[in-house]
Amino acid sequence: MVGCFPNNNIELQISIKEGAVTGDSYHYQDINNYVKKKFRGAFDPVQKKLTVHEGMVTTYNIPKNCVICVKNFELVYSRKGNIETLQGYWGGHVINTPADCGIGPIILTRIKESAFKDIPEIKVDTGAIRLEFYDNAQIDGDSITVKVNNRVVLSHQRLGIEPLTHVIQVDFTNTFYEVEMVAENLGSIPPNTAILVVIAGKKTYRLSLSSSEEKSARVRFVYEPDADSRTAGQYAPLQIITKAKGDVSGL
Repeated sequence: MVGCFPNNNIELQISIKEGAVTGDSYHYQDINNYVKKKFRGAFDPVQKKLTVHEGMVTTYNIPKNCVICVKNFELVYSRKGNIETLQGYWGGHVINTPADCGIGPIILTRIKESAFKDIPEIKVDTGAIRLEFYDNAQIDGDSITVKVNNRVVLSHQRLGIEPLTHVIQVDFTNTFYEVEMVAENLGSIPPNTAILVVIAGKKTYRLSLSSSEEKSARVRFVYEPDADSRTAGQYAPLQIITKAKGDVSGL
């Protein structure tokens, strides 16, 4: 089965506790075109064998003609000098069908940080997400435009002591929301910086955002009933972040 992207990368964010494996997998071309799934598995420290079974798809943004492949991995850990790898095979089926989506070899190498590290992802379990944007520290004339899933909800608004507010009403048929803060100017003290306070039910989050003329700031929200309050990147101390080398078919 041929993958949707010219370059199809895989990143596994792995937590291991007493032999049990949990985490998230990203199958992606770049940070804007990807599929994210939860997985479970097991690690045998004697044989250094890692088994991963992908499950629920939590977020995705892919072309309409693409199909999602739910994968299983059988991997063996090794280390040579400073290079740590997981090598083995993958197989899987097309989501919600028994159709096979292939099998093949795979090599993953530990990386220092996630490709998605600059985009916080917050899980929410409420029907309304309140966004409050404030100027960060000194008020210096920063102006912003805010988009939610590419739709403008605040246009050319100046940041100040009083918040710029918007409430996202969650459509339960659409569980993914991306908030983008675009810098309309850089104020008197570049770059354009803001504090974003997020109120989601009984939970409150405070994020520092920074955008420039070249790069906007983004935050992603995923609706999950009874969601955990962790944001992406917060895992147990035993963590392996790995990235596939070469092409891996399917998503």
